[in-house]
Amino acid sequence: MPTQLSWKAPEATVGELAERAGVATSTLRFYEREGLIHSRRTSGNQRRYSRDTLRRVAFIRASQRLGLPLSAIRGALALLPEGRTPTREDWAAVSECWREDLNQRIALMEQLRDHLTDCIGCGCLSLTSCALANPQDRLGEQGPGARRLSQPCGPDPAHGDASGCRGGGATGRAGTAAAAGNAHAGTADAAPGGRRAHAATARAAEGN
Repeated sequence: MPTQLSWKAPEATVGELAERAGVATSTLRFYEREGLIHSRRTSGNQRRYSRDTLRRVAFIRASQRLGLPLSAIRGALALLPEGRTPTREDWAAVSECWREDLNQRIALMEQLRDHLTDCIGCGCLSLTSCALANPQDRLGEQGPGARRLSQPCGPDPAHGDASGCRGGGATGRAGTAAAAGNAHAGTADAAPGGRRAHAATARAAEGN
C-alpha cells in the first residue's frame, strides 16, 4: 500500500512520518524524548518533522537491530549538523564513526556462525574439543567470558554500561564528549561522599 506522504512535502506530521518510516507514532515520540530526532511545533501545537528525519529514523532502526545502545546512536547523530539537511559528507562522518564497531560485530557473528560447534573458551567443558582447547578451564585464568571469541563493543549487561567497547569503537568514540562532561560532573558530586566514606572507614578501623 502506498504511503500518504507526498514526495513534494518538505515536512511531515507525526502520523505521516510514522507511516512512511514504518514505525509507530509512539516510537517517534520516544526517539524525540531521547534526543535522537527533533520537530518543530505549529501554532496549533502540532509536531512537524523535516523530511530528512526519515533518514535519521532509518539509521536509528538499523543501528538498534545491530544491538547498538541508544547512547551510542545519540552520540553518532550528534555529529550531524543542526538547522540544515545533512549532506553526503555529513553522513560519511557518521559512517566512519561506526566502521570499527561494525567490523568487530561482523567478525563476532562470523565466529559464532563458524565456531559455535567448537570450544569457545566459555568454561562449560561440555564438548570433546574443550579438553584440548581449554583443558581444566585454563582460559578462565585470563578472565571472564568466552575467551576464544572476540569481545565486541556494546552494552555490558553485568555493569549496566551503555558502552562496553574494549578498543574504543563507535560506542566509545561517538559519545566521548558527552560522557566526559557527565563523568566530570559525577566526579565533582561524588567527591564529598567519597571523603565521608573514607572518614567512616577510618573511624570503624579505630573502633576495631
